[in-house]
Amino acid sequence: MNLLLAVSRALPWSDWLAVGIFFAGWIGYAQFAKRRARTAPSVLALTNRERHRWMLQSTMRDNRVLDGVVVQNLSASPSFFASTTIFIIGGLLAVLGTGEKATGLVQELPFAARTSVLVFDLKLVLLTGIFVYAFFRFTWSLRQYSFGALLVAAAPPHDQMSVEADRQAFADRAGRIMGLAAESFNDGLRAYYFAFAATAWFFSSWALMAGTCGVIAILFRREFHSEVLAALR
Repeated sequence: MNLLLAVSRALPWSDWLAVGIFFAGWIGYAQFAKRRARTAPSVLALTNRERHRWMLQSTMRDNRVLDGVVVQNLSASPSFFASTTIFIIGGLLAVLGTGEKATGLVQELPFAARTSVLVFDLKLVLLTGIFVYAFFRFTWSLRQYSFGALLVAAAPPHDQMSVEADRQAFADRAGRIMGLAAESFNDGLRAYYFAFAATAWFFSSWALMAGTCGVIAILFRREFHSEVLAALR
């Protein structure tokens, strides 16, 4: 309780507003992207369509070594980011233990806000929480890709799936698993983007607000108005 009171008194209203806009922007954009993808296809939605098509094509191949290699390559990205995130979290926790030394170093940066050690630690805690969330999403994506690999390996031979309904049922299930893995990976990448916005808080609360708006604009542009999207269409 005393800590909460100290935090509420240490942070001015502009910081509370900036943090509120940050979380509202992150959560709000995630919900907006899911709803908009139903009417205006996003990069993720269109690639999920290709994943479904890929799983359907795999039912027509006798040798599915190629599909296993593709799944392995896809799972390499979340594995790399999960490992990288662990190092970032360790670095942030190490900085948390330095206290006043880290605060003094940051205050020497041009345009950096002069804050107390408590407020500085709060900013580090926010960054650490973001990367912890990203780690969980990356590792869950990695597990989902392993589930998808199991489905591909357990699929009956192509000559035993002569009925089109069987092929479609397998493609729906396996394609859905691959799509969920891609969505989890996308959530982790989105957390990285918003971590850059959270870093702006070390300069000022207004920089955090501007960074949040900038990240949302970049994400919207890449997911709904990029050249990759036009090519996928």
